[in-house]
Amino acid sequence: MKKTLFKKIFSILIVIFTTPAYADDNMVLGLEVFNNKAQCGVCHALKVANSYGKIGPNLDELKPQLEQVIYTVTNGIGVMPAFDGTLTKEEILAVAEYVFRSTSNWKVI
Repeated sequence: MKKTLFKKIFSILIVIFTTPAYADDNMVLGLEVFNNKAQCGVCHALKVANSYGKIGPNLDELKPQLEQVIYTVTNGIGVMPAFDGTLTKEEILAVAEYVFRSTSNWKVI
């Protein structure tokens, strides 16, 4: 089952990272989800989102991989709730991309 999930995630990532317009729209949606719908900044610090939460990990320091963010937002971890069912798959992928691209040295070539 995990292999199937990772294959689906990999396929989605190919679409995200090979379609510049979609990637930019995803960043806008990701910011909206981070700041408003999921209110991630209540718990997490992320400088680019102007959030300074101290309950969860500081995302600027953690620099999570895209797959980690997708998995954690979907399933929850520790005191963080699962957002599967609260957020759409599109919103989960968008907020994951937003966090990943905001905290890594990832660049569009």
